[in-house]
Amino acid sequence: MQYDRTLLRNAARGTGDKTPADVARRLNVGRMAAWRLWNGHGTPAATTAAAAERAYGVPASALVQPLTAEAAA
Repeated sequence: MQYDRTLLRNAARGTGDKTPADVARRLNVGRMAAWRLWNGHGTPAATTAAAAERAYGVPASALVQPLTAEAAA
């Protein structure tokens, strides 16, 4: 799976969330989980992606995409 942090960051900024700490509070996740989301390290868990969808209106399916053959190579 591939995660695009740009979508999350743009949606978060649209609600006034400017830091990973803001994201952690809004999504009710740990600071490290929010930092990983904000910086694009790893793929969010399904529950975290669902929380982002509820909080920011970004579909979880848009945040996490299957790897293409090109990206996997």
